Amino acid sequence: MFREELLVCLAATTRMATDNRDRAHGPANGTRDPDGDRYDAHLERSRIVWDRWSDYYTMSENDLEPMREAAIDRLDLEPGDRVLEIGCGPGVNFDRVRSEIGEHGELIAVDYSPDMVAKARERIEHHGWENVDVRRADATTVEFDEPFDAAIATLSLSVMPNIHRTATTVHRSLVADATFVVVDIRPIPDGPGRVLNPLLWRFLRWYANWNPDDDVVDALATVFDTHEIVDTSLAGTLYTVVCEKGD
Repeated sequence: MFREELLVCLAATTRMATDNRDRAHGPANGTRDPDGDRYDAHLERSRIVWDRWSDYYTMSENDLEPMREAAIDRLDLEPGDRVLEIGCGPGVNFDRVRSEIGEHGELIAVDYSPDMVAKARERIEHHGWENVDVRRADATTVEFDEPFDAAIATLSLSVMPNIHRTATTVHRSLVADATFVVVDIRPIPDGPGRVLNPLLWRFLRWYANWNPDDDVVDALATVFDTHEIVDTSLAGTLYTVVCEKGD
């Protein structure tokens, strides 16, 4: 579902690009202040948007499965590991992560949408997983009692009201030498296709409450010791970043 909608959007922007060159610049920065009204408004809109999509998100479960599976592979999980998932949605990564960490590992997932959290908990209950827990929380400020061995975020970091602060939260929550893998979406990064970005931006804003004021890769580069884009798809709009926390 998501892949098809994105492809439709790219096709539509091709036809409309000539008439929209005056929209080449995004809106002014409005979500960087973690204590401001715009931050709160962004967070609330995310709740509304993702509550809306909670009944349909699982239709997209297979769309990005190869990319999600590859991202989990890059975590190099072992039995007994403690894993953090940021923006878990209805829990599409749970089964695979749990198969890697086993019964003695632990997966803690965070999402701000009450409906997404409910769907994720239904999945947990259906499978009888006792070592998977979902918490409704703002990922930019959430705190944990114990550190994690690895973390993952798929199509979630770019919708956070403060991406840098979210990356900092993840970094703080990891043990030394831990890996954080991010799968996310962005405007077309280079080439003539960039003329489509203004309308792609509008689609992402409507579809996912995407945050245009922060850059995921830049935030990760600032916070983590190393980062590398290891995979891209759909003209570079979908990408995977592997980040490492140092000693």
